[in-house]
Formats: sequence, C-alpha cells, structure tokens
Amino acid sequence: MSMHEKNATFVTQFLLLGFQVSHGKRLFLFCLFIVIYFMIICGNLLIITLVSMSKNLHTPMYFFISQLSISDILLPTDIVPNLLHVLLNNGGTLTFDDCITQFYFFGVLETFECFLLAVMSYDRYVAICNPLRYTSVMTSGHCVILTLFCFLFVLSLILIYTITIANLNFCGANTIDHLFCDVVPLIDLACSDTFIIHLEMFLLATPSVFIPATIIVVSYTYIVVAVLRIPSSTGRQKAFSTCISHLTVVSIFYGTLFSIYVVPSKGLTLTVSKIISLLYTVFTPLINPIIYSLRNEDIKKAIQGTVHKLAI
Repeated sequence: MSMHEKNATFVTQFLLLGFQVSHGKRLFLFCLFIVIYFMIICGNLLIITLVSMSKNLHTPMYFFISQLSISDILLPTDIVPNLLHVLLNNGGTLTFDDCITQFYFFGVLETFECFLLAVMSYDRYVAICNPLRYTSVMTSGHCVILTLFCFLFVLSLILIYTITIANLNFCGANTIDHLFCDVVPLIDLACSDTFIIHLEMFLLATPSVFIPATIIVVSYTYIVVAVLRIPSSTGRQKAFSTCISHLTVVSIFYGTLFSIYVVPSKGLTLTVSKIISLLYTVFTPLINPIIYSLRNEDIKKAIQGTVHKLAI
C-alpha cells in the first residue's frame, strides 16, 4: 500500500505547471537551464577536485567550501531535471510519493546549507579572533564531526516536517502552479486542517534558519570588532579579505531565502515567486564556485597548478 493510500488521500499525482509561456520561450528556457545545470556541475566539481588534490587547500575553510559544493550539486539535481521535463512538455506530473520525496531532499539540502554557512562563519571567527587556538580547535576531525552533526540533525528535522505534510489529505485540485514541490503550494492544496503544519513551520524555522543566521551575525560582529582593533590598514584588509567571499555567498543565499519564506508574499505574482525560487535553487549553486574562485588567490593558484600538471 502506498503512502497516499495509507493516509486516505484521493490525489495520486500532482501536475506541475512550470512557466506557462509560449513554445519558443519554453524551448529557450529549456536550453538555458541545461547550460546552467552543466555549468553548476562543472564549477562545483572543479572546486571539489581542487580541494581534494591540492595540499595547499587541505584546510578547514576549504573543506567546508568543498562540502558546500557537494550541496550545490545535489540541490539543482533534485530540481532541474524534472523542471526540464516540465518545460519540454508544458507541464509535468509527479506521483504523490515522488513529490514528497522531492520536497524532502529540497528541504534537507537548503537547511543543510544554512547550517554549513553558519559553521563556515564560526571557522572565520576562530581564525581571526583566536588565531593561536585555530589549529587546535578546527582540526580535521572536528570539521568532519561538525559537518556530520549538521547533516544528521537536518535529516531528522526535515523528516519530521515531511511526515506531517505526507499525512495531510489531498482530495481536491492537484495542480501546482510552481516549478517544484515546495511547502506553500502543497499546503494550499491540502483538504485537511493545516494548523499543525503552520505550527511546525514556525517551530522548525527557529532551529533550521534563525539559529544559523544568528550564529553568522554574532560571529561577524566579533570579527568586525577584532579587525577594527588591528592597527595597520594592510592587516585589517588582509584579515577581512578572507571573509568577503563567504559574506557574499551568505548575503545572496539568505537574501533570496528570506524574500520568499519570511517577507509577506501577497504582493508577489506567481511568476515573480517562481523566479525568486530559482535564485536559491539554481542561481546560488551557479554563482558560489565563481565567487570562491574569482576572489580567492589559493583557488587561482590551485587551478594554475592543475593546468600546468595537465600540460606537462
């Protein structure tokens, strides 16, 4: 017996509409997303390969960057292939279980990135505010444990929320005017009372989003104070330059995330909501490796070294 039968649901599949535009525009978007997805895979695989092969990059900061790249490969992989199918066919169907599964992995990967960015800000805090203790605090073992703890915690947290959504009754319309199975469109289609869902959304948002965001804000508050105490302008610039890439990634990620889930969306059209959702599911994974490559001398040197080895 399938999940939806156990939960006495009448809807056996959902219809994703995607972008309701002309055939020519859909073909253009199809080609565009194929190119973007290819660039995401290549860019993030390059970061992962460089970090694993270059001894100069065997540090906690680059270990976390490589984990971010893994997440940035998995998240679009959960969204883009089905989106391409929807664009090509002017809509596409997902079974109830497939929709819930897509939502689960989407939630896990987005929330894991929240925690990972918080851990990376803590890493920068220790490096700048307690440099003498950095090697003893941020050991390779501690980095692995931190990453595993965040991932396992997120798996459990999102599983609770996903099970609650899966137990809702869907007995009416099954059309989702969105690009993938997200929480808001799913709740809108539910026939049963969604009070518990909204309560869980509020309760789980605190540990999954606001706690990591608070860690980032507090860490950078201490970092700014420590940097301002450095007497030379060159020293201040050098210390803060190690944080610029991370701050840029954090700003893009949280800016798009908050705009769709925190800021009231009543004034937003469905098209604008879809575009914003693409920013944190497709654009951020695309731009992250570019940010870390362009503003990072170590990454540039590792690329040059790898190219030189291949050329020999």
